[in-house]
Amino acid sequence: MRLLAYAKANVFSSGRICQGVYNESVSPSPKNYDLALLFAALADRTRLRLLNLMDGKEVCVCYFVEILGQSQPKISRHLAYLRRVGIVAARREGKWMHYRIVAPKHADAARILSETLSVLSEDKAMQADLMRLNKACCAPQRLSALEGAPLPIPLEAASSCVC
Repeated sequence: MRLLAYAKANVFSSGRICQGVYNESVSPSPKNYDLALLFAALADRTRLRLLNLMDGKEVCVCYFVEILGQSQPKISRHLAYLRRVGIVAARREGKWMHYRIVAPKHADAARILSETLSVLSEDKAMQADLMRLNKACCAPQRLSALEGAPLPIPLEAASSCVC
């Protein structure tokens, strides 16, 4: 009900909605954060690999498909799960979807995510994924699936929504 009132006030009147404002309005409050859901999200190897590839970067979904060697629908399902938990945000740019990690507002959840990312950065398999991402970024023309795809960008350089 709260979302409907928000949409009427902000979408129908202006005809557009800022993704950042929308995510802010529907994200779980720090008091009601479901830690069990966070742990469930972190219990899947594919989701951990996705988080590892996004750490400090905003990455187009086509790179995930290429690097992880899995189908786009499977990758999208995992990314949707991470978005539902509130640790990943998405941004559309034309036909491209870009994903990045966002820290949960719940302090303990943010600490768990931060520690998880730290451990992932030391894992050999995760480092191999990052090397494949770096190689794909250096020569995307060699991979037909990445033809015309935007390169991953550091979060400091990622564009933000201005409403």
